[in-house]
Amino acid sequence: MTHVGPCFEGHEFHLSRIEAAMKRSLGHAMLAGTVAGMLLSIGADPLAAQSNERPVNLALVTPIQVFPATDVVKGVRLNLIYGKNAAMTGLDLGIANHVTGLTKGVQWGLVNITESGMGWQNGFVNLTEGEFEGLQWGAFNSAGRINGLQVAFVNYAQRANGVQIGLVNIIKEGGFLPVMVIANWGFED
Repeated sequence: MTHVGPCFEGHEFHLSRIEAAMKRSLGHAMLAGTVAGMLLSIGADPLAAQSNERPVNLALVTPIQVFPATDVVKGVRLNLIYGKNAAMTGLDLGIANHVTGLTKGVQWGLVNITESGMGWQNGFVNLTEGEFEGLQWGAFNSAGRINGLQVAFVNYAQRANGVQIGLVNIIKEGGFLPVMVIANWGFED
């Protein structure tokens, strides 16, 4: 709504321009506050620059990334095409996200690959070589051992302590049946 009105002895202002500027400023302040809060909550400090732990990383394709693949990211990682790091704690976003060690938090991309993980993998393809604890959600999920829930068209686990929901559900060892449609489960002691 556009409103022109008097302000301070004959000066006029255009309310919609002021409202738009205030909304932009508020949006920028909220974004900056969110990023600062995330960095503070993960313990980002000046000493982290001396180790191989980084609060953020940005990758086009590995090895074209801000920090090398051997570093650990504790915070936010954005992989424009493909990014790779030794470990990841926090939010991992991109087309292809690859972690050669432990992932804790959220991996959100078309392809998510990790050695082991805790949290939520959401992608078209989610691959965990070792144990994954939490939720894998996609078109194809695979884990050495799932401790939680897999939801996809095709789910695969070598072993399971949890439930699979999808068109084809495979638990190679210890499942209710090795292959099931709709749902499968295994509860190891």
